[in-house]
Amino acid sequence: MRFEGKVIVITGASDGIGAELARQLAREKARLVLSARTHEALERVAAECRSAGTEALAVPADVTSEEDCRRLIERAIEAFGGIDVLVANAGVSMHARFDAIEDFSTFEKLFRINTMGTVWCVRHAYPHLQRSRGLIVGVSSLAGRVGVPERTTYCASKFAQTGFLDALRVEAADHGIDVMVAYPGVVATELRRRGWNGSGAPAGVSGLSEENAMPVAECARRIIAGMRARRREVIMTARDRVGVWLKLVAPKIVDRMAKAALARPSSTSAMEKAK
Repeated sequence: MRFEGKVIVITGASDGIGAELARQLAREKARLVLSARTHEALERVAAECRSAGTEALAVPADVTSEEDCRRLIERAIEAFGGIDVLVANAGVSMHARFDAIEDFSTFEKLFRINTMGTVWCVRHAYPHLQRSRGLIVGVSSLAGRVGVPERTTYCASKFAQTGFLDALRVEAADHGIDVMVAYPGVVATELRRRGWNGSGAPAGVSGLSEENAMPVAECARRIIAGMRARRREVIMTARDRVGVWLKLVAPKIVDRMAKAALARPSSTSAMEKAK
């Protein structure tokens, strides 16, 4: 798949993986429709993309609102006449032991962002993707394939996102639409520090070890390589692929690996102080 001239909608594009996907796709002259809640940060990313010589439209939207998702797709059609790729990247993290969760409304809030934000964008983009025989990309997480301790809320929402996209893939093939799911592990972004703690407030620190975090540029490069080949999934590293395979044949080993991925006690203490 060549991206030059293709219309690509990216949610959660003001920072992290979404912003880096936009910058790299801009260099390939894709026509970009970028969305996020934060207008100023979003416009900065769009300006960077324009400076690379491509068209980039910034559309502030909150994916927890189906009406915002509908307007986002409408703006893309008004500007460019169609959609070739939808990248459902917007998401929020959460890190807390289940018995330490004080605000259980966080389960529903994460579902609205991580799951329904994908569903609603797909719903309104689907007829246009049928016409272009396009591509749907869901940026999930390894936590959408493997249960991770202290992330029950996040895993629940990401497993649901993954399940929706896996089922949709079979249906969408009848219309020539491909569905790809990307499963980043620990990536060097602010996602976990900006995620929520047990009381539903920003944690301020990561609950996972960040020592070997993948550079965000490398993560975006691997996702784009998967998009180019219209693959069904992208698991970032050989270690991650082994982990997914072991989950099927030796789940207890994966449980131990998941525990080992947690931050050291000093970091956990800092997270508790941030609550």
